[in-house]
Amino acid sequence: MNDAIQDEIIKQFEGLEWFDKYGLLISFAKELEPMSDEFKTEDNAISGCQSKVWIRSHTEDGKLIFDLDSDAMITKGIISLVAKVVNNRPPQEILNADLYFIDKIGLKSNLSPARSNGLKSIITRIKEVAKEEADSNS
Repeated sequence: MNDAIQDEIIKQFEGLEWFDKYGLLISFAKELEPMSDEFKTEDNAISGCQSKVWIRSHTEDGKLIFDLDSDAMITKGIISLVAKVVNNRPPQEILNADLYFIDKIGLKSNLSPARSNGLKSIITRIKEVAKEEADSNS
């Protein structure tokens, strides 16, 4: 996986205090296209999240595209970063991805246990979709 995107995210968060990191997450949240209400269904919902999170996906030219949304701005900012890293990648690349930016910017150590579990659930769902897609192509 091209880690330039993750490295760029890390660079943007470098040297910031947590208050400023939250502000940056909110600015990323505002960049994320809102999901149409018609797709905010139980099937697209992620369980285990403190806030509501929805994920849907499709493929284009053998690459996965994820549409994500949340009703909470911090969570929406986090999933915006995840989307930047995994979108437009072949399924196998997503399966093998080490999303190291999460640790490097301090998300794991500074999120509440509920948000941390939610992030794990989101990544698990993304990897499950990638596995299903990789399996169907082999």
